[in-house]
Amino acid sequence: QVQLVQFGGGLVPTGGSLRLSCSVSGRSLTRSALAWFRQAPGKERESVALTSWINGLEYYDDSVKGRFTVSRDDVGSMAYLQMNGLRPEDTAVYYCALPLEWWPGAWPARPNDYDYWGQGTQVTVSP
Repeated sequence: QVQLVQFGGGLVPTGGSLRLSCSVSGRSLTRSALAWFRQAPGKERESVALTSWINGLEYYDDSVKGRFTVSRDDVGSMAYLQMNGLRPEDTAVYYCALPLEWWPGAWPARPNDYDYWGQGTQVTVSP
């Protein structure tokens, strides 16, 4: 059974930093990828970053580029999202997710492209 369990999140002031963790069990990710999404109140869930274990590729949405960094362990079981320079508009529930299909160079952007999700963790950035 595949499970994703998230850790981290919380309340920080503008400019602060947080680190989210995602622990994956039941599936090895050494030939796959993991994405981070977020959903703000009243808005659709949007992808913000993706990390790949095959070739170490990383993708970022323009809204977080230069501020957020994804990383992963060497055995395909943990991924991280380091968030620096946080802004109030980054306030959302953040999710990690595994894609239904993935190949090197791909960045599936729609929530429907993913079949396993973490439980979500709240990130709140105060003005």
